[in-house]
Amino acid sequence: MLKLLSSSSSSCLHGRLHSLHPGPTELASPVLRVLGSLTGLTRPSPNSARRAFFCSDGSDGSDQVVEIEFKGAGAEAEAESKSSSAIVSTNPRPEDYLTVLALPLPHRPLFPGFYMPIYVKDPKLLAALQESRKRQAPYAGAFLLKDEPGTDPSLVSGSETDKNIHDLKGKELFNRLHEVGTLAQISSIQGDQVVLIGHRRLRITEMDKPYNKDDDVIKATSFEVISTLRDVLKTSSLWRDHVQTYTQHIGDFNFPRLADFGAAISGANKLQCQKVLEELDVYKRLELTLELVKKEIEISKIQESIAKAIEEKISGEQRRYLLNEQLKAIKKELGLETDDKTALSEKFRERLEPNRENCPPHVLQVIEEELTKLQLLEASSSEFNVTRNYLDWLTSIPWGNYSDENFDVLRAQKILDEDHYGLNDVKERILEFIAVGKLRGISQGKIICLSGPPGVGKTSIGRSIARALNRNFFRFSVGGLSDVAEIKGHRRTYIGAMPGKMVQCLKNVGTANPLVLIDEIDKLGRGHAGDPASALLELLDPEQNANFLDHYLDVPIDLSKVLFVCTANVVEMIPNPLLDRMEVISIAGYITDEKMHIARDYLEKTTREACGIKPEQVEVTDAALLGLIENYCREAGVRSLQKHIEKIYRKIALQLVRQGASDEAAVADKKQSLPDRPAAVEVQLVDTDETQVEDDKLDQKVVSSKNQTAAESLEGNDDDHSSETSAEEVTIQMALPEEPAVVEVQVADTDEPVDSKDAKETEKIQEGEATKTVEKVLVDSSNLADFVGKPVFHAERIYDQTPIGVVMGLAWTAMGGSTLYIETTQIEEAEGKGALHVTGQLGDVMKESAQIAHTVARAILLDKDPDNHTFFANSKLHLHVPAGATPKDGPSAGCTMITSMLSVAMKKPIKRDLAMTGEVTLTRRILPIGGVKEKTIAARRSDVKTIIFPLANKRDFDELAPNVKEGLDVHFVDDYNQIFDLAFSDGQNEKK
Repeated sequence: MLKLLSSSSSSCLHGRLHSLHPGPTELASPVLRVLGSLTGLTRPSPNSARRAFFCSDGSDGSDQVVEIEFKGAGAEAEAESKSSSAIVSTNPRPEDYLTVLALPLPHRPLFPGFYMPIYVKDPKLLAALQESRKRQAPYAGAFLLKDEPGTDPSLVSGSETDKNIHDLKGKELFNRLHEVGTLAQISSIQGDQVVLIGHRRLRITEMDKPYNKDDDVIKATSFEVISTLRDVLKTSSLWRDHVQTYTQHIGDFNFPRLADFGAAISGANKLQCQKVLEELDVYKRLELTLELVKKEIEISKIQESIAKAIEEKISGEQRRYLLNEQLKAIKKELGLETDDKTALSEKFRERLEPNRENCPPHVLQVIEEELTKLQLLEASSSEFNVTRNYLDWLTSIPWGNYSDENFDVLRAQKILDEDHYGLNDVKERILEFIAVGKLRGISQGKIICLSGPPGVGKTSIGRSIARALNRNFFRFSVGGLSDVAEIKGHRRTYIGAMPGKMVQCLKNVGTANPLVLIDEIDKLGRGHAGDPASALLELLDPEQNANFLDHYLDVPIDLSKVLFVCTANVVEMIPNPLLDRMEVISIAGYITDEKMHIARDYLEKTTREACGIKPEQVEVTDAALLGLIENYCREAGVRSLQKHIEKIYRKIALQLVRQGASDEAAVADKKQSLPDRPAAVEVQLVDTDETQVEDDKLDQKVVSSKNQTAAESLEGNDDDHSSETSAEEVTIQMALPEEPAVVEVQVADTDEPVDSKDAKETEKIQEGEATKTVEKVLVDSSNLADFVGKPVFHAERIYDQTPIGVVMGLAWTAMGGSTLYIETTQIEEAEGKGALHVTGQLGDVMKESAQIAHTVARAILLDKDPDNHTFFANSKLHLHVPAGATPKDGPSAGCTMITSMLSVAMKKPIKRDLAMTGEVTLTRRILPIGGVKEKTIAARRSDVKTIIFPLANKRDFDELAPNVKEGLDVHFVDDYNQIFDLAFSDGQNEKK
């Protein structure tokens, strides 16, 4: 097994280089100082050669030597050996030691005259190198390792290359070596680091090529290399050190050494350097080196230009800075400008001056203290920035600056009606607020909470109220807010501290009495940063907000003149202490008539303008709007209605644009299809005799009949084009029976549009384009589905006449009111089998109501139908509330459940078109419920004629608008016996 010693090999084997025919001791060459003139070189000896010996492990433990022949390396060595010198070197010469170790180099070849440190990991190889150095044979052969086939050298790291050397052994390692290497002197060994100095080239099986030192081409090339190297050496002192080190260890320059030096100091990659090392032709080697140093000088020029540009930029900025500083100093000496701190103080004082009289004394004191503190601080300190920001906020607040309010009730009423239809409760409360302010001469702040389902106009009414009151408007949402600092502000000691929302509000609006809309107050969060709901207690408490304390400002702020309007969907989600400080106004939602007005007067108009459609281009009928409201948008608000109207108008806009594009294409096609105009011929009659006028006219008619198109063109274009037409006149003599007249026919230039028929037709088309109006788009109930798709909702009413055991109830939801059915059926009848099973995703309260209803129905049946008093004791009943996927809860379905059970027990349906709601006690009393308006609207939507409400809700019903109550037969009861009479009567003894 053949192995080659390497710096990473674990074997003890080593390779040696032997000289077969050693020559005499080589003397020093004549001195050629740094980059001076070049010495003459002699031709190498043809008999110089080398052999390499590689050892392998024998089976008996002894070393077996295998001989591989190398040919001599270094024509310059033989040339020097033939030269004479008076001084013989006393140091060991490379030629004196012809048996050396062969070492692979992983990263870069070693050039003659240069140092290279390598690390030897194999302890046996390291010991061999140390032994060679002790025996005065401090030389080794250094060969660059070839890259693995198929690998990119730029992507292989040094550690991977070292690892690959560790894995190579014997002949495999030898085959990976480049043919040309360097005879290197072992300069020092420190630990596992071996420092090599290159001396001569070594090449396997090849001889160095001779060269002529007097060759003009070689001289010219070397002079160009020297000239380029001089330019390169001027750019870096490090390269000048390379020259000194090279001459100290190697001696003066000659042609081969000049090429080696240029390649070694260049920044070329390892393959380019290896190519120079392998090149044995001195001329070609000089050419390769010249190419490398030329590249190096170009890189140096680029580097110099980059450095110059950066230096100019930096020096320009420094010059500008110095000039600015000098300018500031000059202005300060002349009194034209003050320093930054003085300018800031003056700016803060000027900002505070308009409100100084209204500013509270304790705030003025704090501002003066901070201004004094600002003058004592260094501008570069962090405390300076904190103080400056603090003063900026303090002086930005409108202390005592109030806007002039509007106390005109009629004007406020007009503004509110312009923006919103309905919402009479909200409008009435705002008008009351204005009236009180007018009588007192001053207005106070209030906290109003608007509650209702989404889309009823809670947020938008806030802006209208601000406009009606002539107050500035500010809105912020607290939905999901979980940080108290958003309300109360941060402490000034924190980095990036900011005041709370109210201080930001006052700075933005510029007045101390704005209208502040706090949106989604029922969706406040709570986290590790505190409870914002508790922080709002101080803000929304009329007794506390006159001295509201923000953590950042740390001075009391008067918010008593601020009008707070909060919005919420579900009042029950607001914490009770916070809810107690608000005046709640419920906005139940809109009925169909109100939605029709809103859609016609507000939504449609706004959407039409937003889509760029003119009123005469589209017509949406009342039937279409009614179908849209009832079949697509049944929610309490109008947000979904607005989206559907926008969808309709978007489709109309697309239809109008497509129609216009098709009309334009048709006009263009019609223009292209017009026939080519013929040449216009002008006929002129030349009178030869006044008495022959009639004959001449006849002749003219003859000619005109042959040129009818020309005559028609003359009629239409004679006035317009007479001055523009350049005509070629052709005189035609026509022979007639008597004295003929000379007729001149003038052929007009065909480049001018003189064809009368074509011109008139073109004018008609152009006029049609200008005056044509796009056909109006009609949206009716018949084609409504083409614009918004299939209906989303269907009739909530399942039965025209409710069957036995089915009763219609009324429910309240966050989206408004709705109707629901209570269904009861008998499952099993046997003695002692009385039981009740409920389904329909009912909540705990509703399940309890079902149990109460079962007990009350049993007692009522005993009174009303004594013969059937055992029905509930012996019957298993199943009560279901559709729809099963919707969660339901609440006590208001109690009377409906009792009626459904009694209908099954008596096998009798209830009165037609009847709906009821109310909570029932065990003593048959009917308790009040909520959501009267929503439930009434739901009953009207389902065409219910008769409604039963608890007697305690009569006041709520009376407050409803007349159009909501119109056409309804409403009964108010306080005992279930009254409901029994209304539900199961024959219609003659009903009592309202």
